[in-house]
Amino acid sequence: MVTAVFPGSFDPITRGHLDMIQRASRLVDRLIVAVMVNTSKQPLFTMTEKVAMISDELTGLPNVEVQAATGLTVDFMASVHATVLVRGLRNEQDFGYERDIAWMNKSLDETIETICLIAQPPYAYFSSSLIKEVAKMGADVSKYVPTAVAKKLHQRLGTDQHD
Repeated sequence: MVTAVFPGSFDPITRGHLDMIQRASRLVDRLIVAVMVNTSKQPLFTMTEKVAMISDELTGLPNVEVQAATGLTVDFMASVHATVLVRGLRNEQDFGYERDIAWMNKSLDETIETICLIAQPPYAYFSSSLIKEVAKMGADVSKYVPTAVAKKLHQRLGTDQHD
């Protein structure tokens, strides 16, 4: 049985993330979405909030689960007996970044294999950070994030979208 981990800060989860999760879930027996801490960013949502938002969006994928994780990804992977790390690539800059992370992870644990999925065109042009910037200005972001997530994002930022 192949267990994979798809790690990220998911602050917030985007439609691009969800596409990657759905696609990765077809490649492995068990996929764990690991909600991690990105030490270089100040999160908008708590770990508990992110786990709940992601779990709500993944109810139709029986082989996918969501877990909060801290520390090194390879340590988390060892704790859940995962051998495959799934990452997404949007552009050339992502490739260089992900290549370096894959090499570091391999040097920390030689059993880890990294699989990179290429983002599909509608999702390759935006990030959670960019979506938060647009939402701060009051724009509707529901085409980039699930509707329930967009509502929570606007509530958190004080830019509620009134129906």
